[in-house]
Amino acid sequence: MIKNFDELLSIAVSKGPKIVSVACAQDDDVLKAIKVAHEKGIIKGILVGDVPKIEAIADEIDLNLSDFELIHVEDLVEASLKAVELVSTGKADLVMKGLVDTAVILKAVLNKEVGLRTGNVLSHVAVFDIPTYHKVLTVTDAAMNIAPDLKAKKQIIENALVVTKALEIELPNVGIIAAKEKVNPAMPATVDAGELVRMNQEGEITGCKVGGPFALDNAVSKEAAKIKGIKDPMAGDVDIIVGPTIEANNILYKALNFLANAKSAGIIVGAKAPIVLTSRADSDESKLNSIALGVLMSAI
Repeated sequence: MIKNFDELLSIAVSKGPKIVSVACAQDDDVLKAIKVAHEKGIIKGILVGDVPKIEAIADEIDLNLSDFELIHVEDLVEASLKAVELVSTGKADLVMKGLVDTAVILKAVLNKEVGLRTGNVLSHVAVFDIPTYHKVLTVTDAAMNIAPDLKAKKQIIENALVVTKALEIELPNVGIIAAKEKVNPAMPATVDAGELVRMNQEGEITGCKVGGPFALDNAVSKEAAKIKGIKDPMAGDVDIIVGPTIEANNILYKALNFLANAKSAGIIVGAKAPIVLTSRADSDESKLNSIALGVLMSAI
């Protein structure tokens, strides 16, 4: 089991270098992360986008572009398609979003001719290294699925298991989060939690243990679980948090990043290859961690 992000980076070095294709690479923060990842031996890069703009940023950050393949495509849609095509044709191992809207890169990923579609739900998986938690914690889905139904939540769990496999977690504890710890027909999140637990017990969801519904406190705190009389053995020890809606998950994601001094990595899962998709507000370190996570996943 990878216990922290220092181990994540170290193992990514041993698994790399993998080839990352960057869509619309004329982004200073992304290129800074690419530079460090290359220097560490984690990746080799193909930079797709407006080459004069890429060159101008490279001069500012002292990035040696002779170490990278450059493909000049000014149009954002076409650049995204080209970056994705490089992965679908085996010339790159993973794709990373640069200076382009998320909707544009995802449309390229889902393109019928050159995309990476599998028919599965695409979901965002975030991994956190939190000073106050005893192991890395995965949170899903904070960016893609607005109000997933039961079927989508099942696939969101399965997508998260791809990430925990890359993190070498053998049998992850999956906590389904709601506002209450008991199934209540008036609270759909608790009903879904009960169904997901049942599906796990009956072998419809495998490769993990599913528990819930949990309130957040007793999912991550054994003391809180003890006080509330929660008997589930995974209480206070979850590896994966599955939240009810994009609003709840996104608030948790940003609270951990900006209030809890957590280190983070984010990835889109459910396609044929990892998609490194970070927010403009994410730190350079977060972008580097996300690249490293994508490398581990592409090495599975």
